[in-house]
Amino acid sequence: MVRAFAAEPLEAGLVDTLVDLARRGPSAGNTWGLDVLVCDDPDSRRLYWDTTLDPGARATFPWPGLLDAPALLVFWADPDAYLQRYREPDKAHTGLGAGLGAWPVPYWFVDAGAAIENVLIAAPSLGLGCCLFGLFEHEAAVARAFGVPPGRRGVGTVAVGRPAPDRPSRSARRGRPPLDSVLHRGRW
Repeated sequence: MVRAFAAEPLEAGLVDTLVDLARRGPSAGNTWGLDVLVCDDPDSRRLYWDTTLDPGARATFPWPGLLDAPALLVFWADPDAYLQRYREPDKAHTGLGAGLGAWPVPYWFVDAGAAIENVLIAAPSLGLGCCLFGLFEHEAAVARAFGVPPGRRGVGTVAVGRPAPDRPSRSARRGRPPLDSVLHRGRW
């Protein structure tokens, strides 16, 4: 994850390429209940940051270079699209169209996570850095500010741009767990 970006615009088409790669991820029932809000102009980026990061807190914000990212991709899942899809004749037998509670795993988030991962994997091959972060308590405010249709869920934001000198987060010191602690072959 890159938390500092060079404040230079991206070449035309790079963001569209990333969004196209995002939509190539899996989608339960071929639902495609995902939208990507792209903030890649100064006004939309300013609105995003004004909505999510109080200007008074910016002086002590530990990652000021994050605000220089030339593009922010905000991923929105549409749970209702899954309900509608699973009410169709070929999926109705599953019972998943009955309501959000019928889903033991909310696949709108799974599919959105796969789409985001496609961006995170593809960006470095295009010479870009990226950082995924959550909307958390700002989800509703971002939805209002950008006119997101009701019912959509903000899954996360991916900042994209050319990496600038950075320092790792404290979380990076944790490292990854050893393979033998997560790999369970044949049984647990």
